[in-house]
Amino acid sequence: MTNVTGKIDETRKIRAETSQFPYQYDVYGIRLRCEFPLNLPASSGPGLMEIDVLTETASFFSEWIRDTPLRPSPFRNFLYGHLDDGSSYVQWDGLGEFLVFAGGGRIACRRFEEALPESFQVYLLGQAISFALVKNGFEPLHATSVVIGGQAVGFLGSSGFGKSSLAACCLEAGHRLLTDDLLVLQETPAGFQAYPGPPRIKLFSEMAGRFLRESQGGIPMNNESEKLVMPLNSEKICSDPAPLAALYALTPPGETEPEQGVRIERVSSREAFVLLMNNIFNYVIADPARLQRQFSAMTSLAATAPVKRLSYPRLANVLPSVREAIVADLL
Repeated sequence: MTNVTGKIDETRKIRAETSQFPYQYDVYGIRLRCEFPLNLPASSGPGLMEIDVLTETASFFSEWIRDTPLRPSPFRNFLYGHLDDGSSYVQWDGLGEFLVFAGGGRIACRRFEEALPESFQVYLLGQAISFALVKNGFEPLHATSVVIGGQAVGFLGSSGFGKSSLAACCLEAGHRLLTDDLLVLQETPAGFQAYPGPPRIKLFSEMAGRFLRESQGGIPMNNESEKLVMPLNSEKICSDPAPLAALYALTPPGETEPEQGVRIERVSSREAFVLLMNNIFNYVIADPARLQRQFSAMTSLAATAPVKRLSYPRLANVLPSVREAIVADLL
């Protein structure tokens, strides 16, 4: 790393330590201290950890990554690079770029001019923040979660598996959203606690109109997706942690037939471990220490929490039946 970069780092470090951070929020159980406003609930006190979010210039980022090779992600449309000091850089075309410092306590970010603020926040509070969580020892899951009867229910699955659509169907019945796409769990003596994410859900307009009846309020997620970012009011969200009741792994859409019914199957701890490992959030941090921690965390979760396989036809009119089957299964 060059001397110029070292000076930039020192300057930013002093600034981070002395900044007043006028905006402070709670999300995923952490306290987010920020230089600009976000659509999040105001912080109510210390969380599991703290993350500072700073805005930076294009020259700052170009200097930081000058000697760092960037790679395309094999799973999502972004570029990333790991710096020698343990920091990570990530960039989404048309949206913005982020530098997550070693230790995960600070994120520098820059929104590209063509990006909508709401779209930029989706990537800041999802993909970018996952780097900070992992660097702090957390193992977030790629899952959407709703609260049913005071307990968290998680839906595991890759993008396009229908997690958010199923969650929206649950919201229609009066259940509340806990988090969409990124789930943070914390093990306690009483079991696992699930923490709330941002008060929004990402849906295709058809599903938003069918289950939320609020499709006019959506913002495009990015230039390449037809999904909308749908803000949710306080009646549709759960802003407090909830005990984890069960995790449902959705079968791939291509493995279900229209005539097939709804099927829920409890899986063994061994199969649960495989399903959990297949649904971790952030695959691009793969150092030995992270992999060892990941193995331990997923082993504990598989042995403690009920993990079930959920299979159903990917038809909108079937989703209410899926919702009722889940409620019956929980009971």
